[in-house]
Amino acid sequence: MSLQTIEHKILDAVGSFNGRIAYKIENSDGESIAYHEDESFQSASLIKIPMIIEGYRQSEEKKIYLNQPVTIPPEEVTGGSGVLHVLSNKVFLTVEDLLSLMITVSDNTSTNMMMTLLGQDEINQCIKDLGLKQTILQRKMQDFKALKEGRDNTISAADTITCLKAIHTGDFLKKENQEKILRIMDNQQLRDKLPSQMGKGVKVASKTGGIRGVAHDCAIIRSDKQTVYAAVLTEDMKTEEESRQVISLIGKWIYEDMMGEA
Repeated sequence: MSLQTIEHKILDAVGSFNGRIAYKIENSDGESIAYHEDESFQSASLIKIPMIIEGYRQSEEKKIYLNQPVTIPPEEVTGGSGVLHVLSNKVFLTVEDLLSLMITVSDNTSTNMMMTLLGQDEINQCIKDLGLKQTILQRKMQDFKALKEGRDNTISAADTITCLKAIHTGDFLKKENQEKILRIMDNQQLRDKLPSQMGKGVKVASKTGGIRGVAHDCAIIRSDKQTVYAAVLTEDMKTEEESRQVISLIGKWIYEDMMGEA
């Protein structure tokens, strides 16, 4: 089980990709392979990963309470991915429900509500405390006015891996909250990229990100013997399907390596 055995396949696929691409893949043995991992990309929904980390950190600090009820203010409702924008504003939710929806169905309305609740400055401080280099939160989801003004959210493949490792190991959060986030990511509903060609024998906790011209995926992939952290970011590609295919192939090769099939 060595990432070096699949690196040449990945580099071949990257070399023929029509657009910008970066990746970082690291296993629990400390081995890693990477390509343009420190380059900044539009984050799309990957920005929701440091957000959920900050959400659980604030719950540890008693700044928010995971079981506190929330209503859906009309000004926070936005389109794009998710389900809240098609539900009535009378639905009963908790803060933890918002965090779960933000990840499992990439709900943009719940994300915007959490930005308001947690605070943009506080989220960016969490980003700094995590040691992320290319990540910043500058706008809410679907805020096209901010985009026109040059304010966007960014991240890198290396920063994404740092977030995944903070969720799975280390002491940035209490163990119980790491496990809660991992369970949420295990229930990810959008699984057409990295996990799409993986078979039995692994559990995949993942988070996708995508807007026009941008398609990302990242995952914590666990087997009985090993854990692999993977992040693949794409931008300026010809079609979203091209990105989906290359990310899916990388996931397949990671799986085969973990299963000893590479």
